[in-house]
Amino acid sequence: MNPKSPSHAVYVISVAAEIAGVHPQTLRIYERKGLLCPARTGGGSRRYSDADLSKLGRILELTDEGLNLAGVKRVLALENELDETKKAMNELRIAAKEAVNDAHRQHRREIVPVTKAVTVYKRRR
Repeated sequence: MNPKSPSHAVYVISVAAEIAGVHPQTLRIYERKGLLCPARTGGGSRRYSDADLSKLGRILELTDEGLNLAGVKRVLALENELDETKKAMNELRIAAKEAVNDAHRQHRREIVPVTKAVTVYKRRR
């Protein structure tokens, strides 16, 4: 894994708690409730990434707004679902645009250019 990646777990629980301004026990509670899922070392120690700390910041925002942990969990799930839906919509938008462009290219091949003007003559009586 890339050490500069936001998902690279480098912070021990005490450092992550200090950065977030919470007690380490709070991080353990959030993990127990399924809100955070830090990486584990071979010895079982928790390691938090920048992505974990970002998610922790969002959890703290929601709890500061008055949500309980069950509400926070639901909001995070809905935000994740929304992100996935946006990603799927973007992929569909790209696929649709490519399909339209392919259709236009196909029709252009079927059009034969007329190099001379066509004039309709009426017979005189």
